[in-house]
Amino acid sequence: MAPESVSFRITRSAEDLAQTVSALSQRLVRLEQRLAALELQAQAVERADPRELDSLDAVERLLHDCRSLLEATEPEVGGDGASGHLSPGEPSVDGGQSQTPYHQAA
Repeated sequence: MAPESVSFRITRSAEDLAQTVSALSQRLVRLEQRLAALELQAQAVERADPRELDSLDAVERLLHDCRSLLEATEPEVGGDGASGHLSPGEPSVDGGQSQTPYHQAA
């Protein structure tokens, strides 16, 4: 083999290796950037906005108050399992005149 041929092959192999290393370096940089972005996103999720937390606490208190009011004003459950609740749009037996539920004798 001629020395020029061996030299050409070595140079060609070195160029191929350099291109491969360059491509791998670029991929590594992109992966590091992606990892950094994901870490920032995870930190943002972990850090909740204090105003949002206060708002959610207020909603939770309102919901608890509403449930308490509903339980306090809810009529007793009748012997037949009816609770006296009417579905929306369902007419009451007494036309809405009475505050106590109407129960039929079993």
